Amino acid sequence: MGKVIAIDGPSGAGKSTIARRLAQRLGFSYLDTGALYRAVALCFLKRGMHPDDGDGPLTEVVKTSGVRFDKGKVFLGDQDVSDEIRTPEVGHYSSVFSARKVVRDFLLEVQRKAAADQDVVVEGRDTTSVVFPDAWKKFYLDASTAERTRRRYRQLKEMGLAITEKEAEHDVVERDTRDQTRGIAPLVKAKDAIIVETTGKDVEEVLEDILALIKD
Repeated sequence: MGKVIAIDGPSGAGKSTIARRLAQRLGFSYLDTGALYRAVALCFLKRGMHPDDGDGPLTEVVKTSGVRFDKGKVFLGDQDVSDEIRTPEVGHYSSVFSARKVVRDFLLEVQRKAAADQDVVVEGRDTTSVVFPDAWKKFYLDASTAERTRRRYRQLKEMGLAITEKEAEHDVVERDTRDQTRGIAPLVKAKDAIIVETTGKDVEEVLEDILALIKD
């Protein structure tokens, strides 16, 4: 396995942006694990699956989903679904379906294979605690709820979605609750992860903070 830099944190903390930029600066590959979960959720929705469906049907669908992450894009088979997975509905069901063991077990293998023979920056919600517990470097990005709400609202508006700031806040808080209280691989701060506060900082400031920590 190559070097793995694992980044966890709640929704809106800046994980995807920072991980992508960090990978570019270091010449590492980039893996967005959250996008994989969103893609699986989208696949379930397209096939009419429900979160309460049994393990058998869910396993059959996820194994034939063709989900993969390639050069910063996420695919279901040959279809690029990178934009389609970013809606609030898919985000909601991603969090719900991610609590199912069959989904996490399947994607655990997908994620580890992605780092088998290359240096990679990977981000998600359990990358430092479950997926890559022995990662070369571990970081936990955090920000205030207000800051994360502003980022989420701006992201959805830029996508052309009709949403209010109140709805964006509800989305963030609800996601936090589900991620932190699910029975399987909840969002936690790994004991050996370095906490990086991103509130009030732009991308370059956070990036430089992390690069300095890596060099130490």
